[in-house]
Amino acid sequence: MRSRNPVFSRRGFSRDNGYAGFNTAPQAGGPAVATQGNPYAQPTGDQYAQNPYAQNPYAQQDLQHGAPPQAPATTGRMTIDDVVLRTASTLGVLILTAALSWALLPIDDANIGRSYGIGIGAALIGMVLAFVQSFKRKASPALILTYAAFEGVFLGVVSNIVDNRIADGAAMQAVIGTMAVFAGVLIAYKAGWIRVNRRFYGFVMAAALGFILLMTVNLLFAVFGGGDGLGFRSGAMGVIFGIIGIILGACFLALDFKQVEDGIAYGAPREEAWFAAFGLTLTLVWIYLEFLRLISILNSND
Repeated sequence: MRSRNPVFSRRGFSRDNGYAGFNTAPQAGGPAVATQGNPYAQPTGDQYAQNPYAQNPYAQQDLQHGAPPQAPATTGRMTIDDVVLRTASTLGVLILTAALSWALLPIDDANIGRSYGIGIGAALIGMVLAFVQSFKRKASPALILTYAAFEGVFLGVVSNIVDNRIADGAAMQAVIGTMAVFAGVLIAYKAGWIRVNRRFYGFVMAAALGFILLMTVNLLFAVFGGGDGLGFRSGAMGVIFGIIGIILGACFLALDFKQVEDGIAYGAPREEAWFAAFGLTLTLVWIYLEFLRLISILNSND
């Protein structure tokens, strides 16, 4: 499963790991490949020779009888229940550690520096763990849950600081906003209002790259030049970029939903559900932080 997060690259249902390529689905009328509008299409020659699932004994048996390859109706294949369970487990760990860090790490004037330092340290560890998992061929549940635990510590500290020192109730507002975006994108995706195709994928990734580059430059100016850097994260520009960040997060959710749908349709192994949980967690954390930042900017401008 390739990454839909703008920073990390997950491996999973791509053609280089022995699992299904998403363009290899047979159509009802015959063995033609559906490549139009699919960012993962491999529009070349014999689709069965190009399909990593040709290694599947069930697919080979079907081909010998002249029938399109079908995913075997046996256990060991990823289902939507697997994705939901593993995503709930990952988010549960994240929420638990966030609640503990909120309750146990004080943010009074005497201790806020220490607590903030712990939060930043946890964020850096979580980032390293996320990068390690991103470059692993197989999903590691322990690594993903450990990432979630450290990310939760960071979110708990930052949320507590914003909620108590900048905008009362900001954390709950950010949670509600994140849930609303998730539900809205899911409904729009299932209703067919969002079409995830090659053009959509290219636009989102290009926009994400530009967004990250701008934010990186702004951060460097802020660190070495002081103040708010180039002003992309404060004032009116901060509000605009906060909204853009949330919209990008919504687009990543749509791409993640497409990945999950295709993985289930092509019979990806059950352990790949951890990749889906990892990706959805990354995206939801992105959206939550953008909401929290936007709320902070709006309240600081009051």
